[in-house]
Amino acid sequence: MIYLDTHVVVWLYAGDKSKFTPTGVDLINAHDLLISPVVQLELQYLLEIKRITQSADVILKDLSKTIGLKTCNKPFEEVIIQSINQNWTRDTFDRIIVAQASINKTLLLTKDKIILENYKKACW
Repeated sequence: MIYLDTHVVVWLYAGDKSKFTPTGVDLINAHDLLISPVVQLELQYLLEIKRITQSADVILKDLSKTIGLKTCNKPFEEVIIQSINQNWTRDTFDRIIVAQASINKTLLLTKDKIILENYKKACW
């Protein structure tokens, strides 16, 4: 299983595999794909600021059907408690996304340099 950062979800929905490293493509193809529920909220923010043109619901339903993307259902309180430990960033979305992956001690696919530097299971 591997968690996906929000930009990874956007690029997968757009069908733009040119954004990924060969390792990233291999990881996507080899693992069950999960997101934190906060990715849905971040997608909505991106729609509201016009950085994407489809709603979170449309994107996530499509990726669920096409690549089997699932949303992690860890208890919210557990995720928030773990996110408190991610004090290397002030970005709430990143804190929660990393916390979700770290609870399960699993990989997180991201291009975000700050996450890559601070979460030892982050990969690109």
